[in-house]
Amino acid sequence: MAVEIKAPALPESVPDGRIATWYKKPGQAVARDELLVDIETDKVLLEVVAPADGVLSKIVKAEGETIVSNELLAVIEAGAAVAAAPAAAGAALAKAPAAPPVDKSSLEVLMSPAARKLIEENKLDPNSVPSTGKDGRITKEDVVNFIGGSKPAPARAEALAPAAPVAVPQGARPEQRVPMTRLRAKIAERLLEATQTTAMLTTFNEVDMSAVMALRSRYKDTFEKKHGGVRLGFMSFFVRASVEALKRFPAVNASIDGNDIIYHGYQDVGVAVSSPRGLVVPVLRNADSLSLAQIEKSIGDFGAKAKDGKLSIDEMTGGTFTISNGGVFGSLLSTPILNPPQTAILGMHKIQERPMAVNGEVKILPMMYLALSYDHRMIDGKEAVQFLVTIKDLLEDPARIFLEV
Repeated sequence: MAVEIKAPALPESVPDGRIATWYKKPGQAVARDELLVDIETDKVLLEVVAPADGVLSKIVKAEGETIVSNELLAVIEAGAAVAAAPAAAGAALAKAPAAPPVDKSSLEVLMSPAARKLIEENKLDPNSVPSTGKDGRITKEDVVNFIGGSKPAPARAEALAPAAPVAVPQGARPEQRVPMTRLRAKIAERLLEATQTTAMLTTFNEVDMSAVMALRSRYKDTFEKKHGGVRLGFMSFFVRASVEALKRFPAVNASIDGNDIIYHGYQDVGVAVSSPRGLVVPVLRNADSLSLAQIEKSIGDFGAKAKDGKLSIDEMTGGTFTISNGGVFGSLLSTPILNPPQTAILGMHKIQERPMAVNGEVKILPMMYLALSYDHRMIDGKEAVQFLVTIKDLLEDPARIFLEV
């Protein structure tokens, strides 16, 4: 019985997608719930699995092709054995030359999220895994085949000499052209849109992190034990301080829709997270009602999902304000770009000890630069500065966050 494999229904905010990787070829057996194909959209990577056991008889949409909601992707002969697959497909598969291994020694290794997860779990060197995917991409099947047939036994691993590096001719200027991912293209489009369609301005301040660091150092072990291994970080303090400041300055929590201003009576805070596919911004819904532990746990879950490409579209939709932490990568100062239609974004940076004048004396304090980029069409400079000063005051005296004073 022929079973049609169709693309999942895409939300209105995602008009189409692109076939990223097929994990099976025509004529190969598939098992129920086995991953068949990855679909890349502007926001997330969607996985399509087999609905039944059988044989993949036909692929309708090849890698790189654009698809829309519920479009036919492939056909499976349910219940069929591998030998019962269409003869043409089997013959074509037998005659098809094996894809030559791609030399990845001097280039960035491309791989699907599923392949990346397998490689990390088995502690493999991506450069040693032969790739058969489009543009040299390592697929999940490549990793499975490598583990099953080519991976050396642990007992012999230590005895094997390291592979000699591939010689690159002196003066060679290697290049690699790969198509931009849908997510990267969308990021570029939105950043360009933000710089061209908003009156973006950035104001700066600095905050003494001594009080937060002392509070964190004093209670971090107790906090982790009480909340089941959730670690107390700095981001939860910034989220809570931002929520309190947003309540006091509603314009910073608003958005622009044409000639209208939309004031939001809630605080949905987006947290910028780095992923292998690019920067994504999952949203903490109703952040004003979340405890520090809930915030830290949610952010940790977002980071893990982003790494594995498991963030859902719903988790990245909406948001009234965004926080970006470039400090985790060592950034000392930056001007974050707005995330439209939001009207403001807060940039956190590296904590660095600096000499500061305190009551006529010079003291060494752990300082952080804060940056608030805002849309001047909506927010006046006075409001932006007062908003940032409010966050500074709350962080330098954390008790005020919980007392709401």
